[in-house]
Amino acid sequence: MPDSPTPAPAEAEIAALRAEIDRLDDAMHDLLMRRSEVVGRLAGSRAKGSGPPLRPGREAAVLRRLLARHAGPLPRDRLVRIWREIFQASTAIQGAFSAAVYSPDAASAHAALAREHFGPATPMRIHPTPARALAAVSAGEASAAVLPVPSEEGDGVEGAWWARLDVPRLQVVARLPFVARPGEAEALVVAPVAPDASGQDRSLLLIEAEPGAARGRISQALADAGLAVAGLLVTRAEATTRVIAEIDGFLTPGDARIAALPWSRCTILGAYAVPVAGDAP
Repeated sequence: MPDSPTPAPAEAEIAALRAEIDRLDDAMHDLLMRRSEVVGRLAGSRAKGSGPPLRPGREAAVLRRLLARHAGPLPRDRLVRIWREIFQASTAIQGAFSAAVYSPDAASAHAALAREHFGPATPMRIHPTPARALAAVSAGEASAAVLPVPSEEGDGVEGAWWARLDVPRLQVVARLPFVARPGEAEALVVAPVAPDASGQDRSLLLIEAEPGAARGRISQALADAGLAVAGLLVTRAEATTRVIAEIDGFLTPGDARIAALPWSRCTILGAYAVPVAGDAP
């Protein structure tokens, strides 16, 4: 009987590479199943506590660690998207999770940010105003709200949601997207949990100052107190000047630097992990 034809060298190499990919897929699947078992044990632990299973600071720390060791042709933003899906699958194992998203329509940038961050399988409801999205979280109808980043130009009917935030019951816990994309939309995540530190964070400090308070004086007072200001948003009304200061670091209640400020009404709105740079164009 004649011998079987010998595969061409190129075909043999392709077959060997595909077999290696199959082995890697099996190994990855085994690890995902083991990871899910550990998450299940964590969900049943009394030490886990109650409240939404949301740990954006820890997720950010994990992503930074993976990105620091990352190499090869897989783009950084693709790596983050893979792990974001893993995170959200793990969240679902620990308990029900849904998002209330402020968005003018279902196709807007904020809705896309929410779907990208929380995953397409996460239940989401679009709300026409930030107040409606916050109300859904307050009523327990959603686990977190995705809201527009405050801006001086947007401090109208819809832009001042941050001035009415029910702190400490609701706090800012994340900023989207985690992989920064200059010029694209951004959002903040508000949830009924305290933010958790990631190791590289910014805190949002709401200050109610006297009418007409100068921006320069506000900046100097923050610097004199030892607070490093990454950004300053100032809006004015007849009776007060409202300021959101983005402070480098993770502020906690009772911080002596806040007590050193010359204003009695200073509120920590929350904190978020500083986004990381994406792939170079």
